[in-house]
Amino acid sequence: MSYLPSLFATWLFVYLLLIGNPMVAQRLSAGEYLQDIKKEIPLPDAAGRQVIGLYHVKDQPTVVTSQGVFAWEGGKWQHLLIAPNILHSRQIKESGLVWIATPEKLIALNGEEIILPVLSNGEKIQCLEPASGNRIYLGTNQGVYVWDGTWIQEELSRKIPVTSIVEDSRQRLWVASLDGLWLKERGKWTDMDEHMMAVGHERKYYSLVSENDGKDIYFSSAWAIGRISEDGNHWAARGNDGLPFGPATFIHQGADGLWLGTQQGAIHHTETWRYYAGKRWLPSDEVTAVLSLENGKTWIGTNDGISEISRQPMTLQTKADSIEKIIDARHNRLGLVNRSKLRTPGDLSTSYMDNEDNDGLWTACYLIAQCYRYAVTKSPDAKEKASRTFEALERLETVSGISGYPARSYARAEDTVTPSRSPHPKVWHPSPDGKWQWLDDTSSDEITGHVYSVSLYHDLVADDPGKDRAANLIDRIVTHILDNDYHLIDFDGLPTRWGIWHPDSLNHSPNWMFERGLNSLQILSFLKTAHRFTQNPRYEQVYQTLVDTHGYLENARFAKVTAPFDISHSDDILNFFPYYNLLRYLPEDHPDYPVYKASLARTWQAVRSDRMPVWNVFASALLRMDADIQTALEEIHAFPIDLISWRMENSHRWDLRKDYLAHRTPRDQADRAIPSQEGNISRWNTNPKLMDSGDGGLTEDSGTYFLVAYWMGRYFGYWE
Repeated sequence: MSYLPSLFATWLFVYLLLIGNPMVAQRLSAGEYLQDIKKEIPLPDAAGRQVIGLYHVKDQPTVVTSQGVFAWEGGKWQHLLIAPNILHSRQIKESGLVWIATPEKLIALNGEEIILPVLSNGEKIQCLEPASGNRIYLGTNQGVYVWDGTWIQEELSRKIPVTSIVEDSRQRLWVASLDGLWLKERGKWTDMDEHMMAVGHERKYYSLVSENDGKDIYFSSAWAIGRISEDGNHWAARGNDGLPFGPATFIHQGADGLWLGTQQGAIHHTETWRYYAGKRWLPSDEVTAVLSLENGKTWIGTNDGISEISRQPMTLQTKADSIEKIIDARHNRLGLVNRSKLRTPGDLSTSYMDNEDNDGLWTACYLIAQCYRYAVTKSPDAKEKASRTFEALERLETVSGISGYPARSYARAEDTVTPSRSPHPKVWHPSPDGKWQWLDDTSSDEITGHVYSVSLYHDLVADDPGKDRAANLIDRIVTHILDNDYHLIDFDGLPTRWGIWHPDSLNHSPNWMFERGLNSLQILSFLKTAHRFTQNPRYEQVYQTLVDTHGYLENARFAKVTAPFDISHSDDILNFFPYYNLLRYLPEDHPDYPVYKASLARTWQAVRSDRMPVWNVFASALLRMDADIQTALEEIHAFPIDLISWRMENSHRWDLRKDYLAHRTPRDQADRAIPSQEGNISRWNTNPKLMDSGDGGLTEDSGTYFLVAYWMGRYFGYWE
């Protein structure tokens, strides 16, 4: 079952590539990868929030804001210049001298000042560019001015709205405008769009920068980013090439690759494209400046402050440990593990836990992670957390006072609970001993989570008394379902909304067409699990009746509903979990084993493009094949450290194509999965192809999704 040799070869190739690449500052140790980490850099009050430029001045990171110039020295800001209403800035590469533009004059950090030329009515400064021979160029919304001891307006064939100006190694002047790309050579202006540039640029250019000692000119146009090279090695990238968005209003070629600033986020390009937008990464999306620092750190300036994004060496174990600390601090409510809520968006100091309708399922997922963790590490902490979490799942059943009926959630009797917002009414009830209250209308979600997680606890963690408790809990749950004619029966004596596995419903009711295969798979798994632990012949007899008389095995063959039908990502957990015990507890020579294996293979193919590491690990382990393990590894590497559910918007992107066959909701979705660091943080039961997601910083996920994928993968030997 191990794919360590192939993974090691892949890792070794990447490792050798990285350490041999001068663009990568860090050297990685065995098991390390580069993790994106964001930190906000606070600005002094006098600076305001609007960043105009970022530079290295005398080896110190220096920021130009709308209110002044400030250098970062010894972990503190030192003001170099206070000048309200700064509009633009530029640095002379050779000397490092920074010039700024105010509405009245240009000011250099060495104290030199130049009064601006008299502009015509409505004319505004758009950019400046210090050049050779102590000249300074100004671009306005009507043309170009040059300072050479006095101000002279360049004579172009017409007025053009200038956006950026650079000088190349041959002292030629390049001017980007919203009416073409212009080149001045030997005193003559050439409209490059009339002679060379592709019509698709639409004569709209937004930024320029010279690199490679002025031999390369990078530009941004209406639909592309490109490079004009002196050696003829030109280059262009569009959305089809992976460019996430544009136009880029700022271009920065650093030692760590190409950075672009846009009105909706920052873009980093090395061998791949990375997109940073939303408050997970930036104070605001309008990027105005980028500065590369040492040790893989980059400052990104915006209209609302500075973010530091660093690519730091990390191991998956370190990430898992950090997520455990987050859960310990903010995600354990009386043993139930779930997301937390934030009273102030994005402010973790305002975090609090509230009851949720599926506390049982999400707590079961945490137990799964701890079971695999303990099996791999034999950590006392993992065993304690697994035992504590099992007790929470056990309490969900005992508080209801109904044998075999786990509640959705529980709280202390004196706690104030939040009413369910589900369209299907859910009611809180007191426990028989009066110490607790519990939430009714339990669904198949809780039962599926209980059976899988508790069986893992029995097999991988529990001592003998714990094994008895785990087996008895599963026995009571499955007995409850059978004693009540394949239903979960609530406090009122009626079936719950989603707790139904009866043949009449699954096989004959159109209301249960969607769940026919899914719920058939579940009940067969429940029965095999209960029989494994109890050896009660009743479970085997009922299993055979459902298979032989009611066709549940054939139903299970097609458990996952796929296109052209409605696709439910929230049901993926309920699909995958039952396979585990069926393929683990059934002998391989059992006649039903190949059917379940084929069903799992079909289910995995249906979700393969979602790039969900948990399901790739499930399929690899149970099918004994490489079900895109490398993809799973890439995704858990990319999984963000920041677990806040920020609003992440991608519907404007150039590199994502819209899939017009919407599933479940009419919200826009892409034809491929959004990378986890660029999309929704909670991916268990969400569509990873949704263009726009997140709740604006109102919740923090528990990170259990990552923990299950990581520890299950380690258990099966796919990574360390």
